Amino acid sequence: MAGRYDPNPFDEEEVNPFIDPAERSKASGQSKYSGSAFNTTGVPPASNSRLSPLPPEPAGFYNYGTTVDIPIDAAADLRKKEKELKAREAELRRREKRLEDAAARTGVVLEEKNWPPFFPIIHHDVANEIPVHLQKIQYAALTTFLGLTFCLFWNVIAVTTAWIQGEGVNIWFLSVNYFISGVPGAYFLWYRPLYRAFRTESAMRFGWFFLFYVLHIGFCIFAAVAPPKIFKGKALTGIMAAVDVAGNYTIAGIFYFIGFGCFCLESLLSIWVIQQVYMYFRGSGKAAQMKRELLEEH
Repeated sequence: MAGRYDPNPFDEEEVNPFIDPAERSKASGQSKYSGSAFNTTGVPPASNSRLSPLPPEPAGFYNYGTTVDIPIDAAADLRKKEKELKAREAELRRREKRLEDAAARTGVVLEEKNWPPFFPIIHHDVANEIPVHLQKIQYAALTTFLGLTFCLFWNVIAVTTAWIQGEGVNIWFLSVNYFISGVPGAYFLWYRPLYRAFRTESAMRFGWFFLFYVLHIGFCIFAAVAPPKIFKGKALTGIMAAVDVAGNYTIAGIFYFIGFGCFCLESLLSIWVIQQVYMYFRGSGKAAQMKRELLEEH
């Protein structure tokens, strides 16, 4: 049985840090387990099991903050090319400005095609080019232009239906001719002149608009009536043609009556537009200006 004052084998040994490691290992081997129940003979003393510290890593091992040397000639070439590009851009802007100034002096307006958005074929920007107090009238005029386009397109559909159901082919060719000539004719003869008249306040362009817009209203009224003068009037979907066609072909007659209603609405809206434009034309003094311009020319 172990003595009363035998040392505890699980106690940590007090180690003097100033003793040489070899002597410390030797002393530890001699004193460990001596006189205790766990003393084992024939076991060599344990050697120092501490791992030696890793050697220090060389400077710049992780390459933190490593700089990449760029040749001075390459950097100079980049700066030179950048200066050249800036100079070219400035020159292009100056040329553009000169062209715009020259066009403005000669009265030529450079217009970018932007309408309709899905297939731009004309320039149209009411919100930015037409004065705010005139935009309502301009949009109403645009509605009559689009309305005429729809009326003539529906007219082709109705006449095509009548042709399929037994009417002659001559009325179909005439309806197609109305559509092909009527839509671009309306744009160039009265819609664009009104647009430019509102934009530039030109009295002569107002006169051009009034002349052809009256013809436009006359055509719409004629189409809504469709008197039996040319090919029995069936080339237009007026009331007379609708009554005549409906007696023989029900479906075509219904299409003709729809076309009659479209031409009636187009006529009424067009009359309102010309009234509004004329009121502005008289109230703004453009009528007197137009008279003075005509007198000066003669």
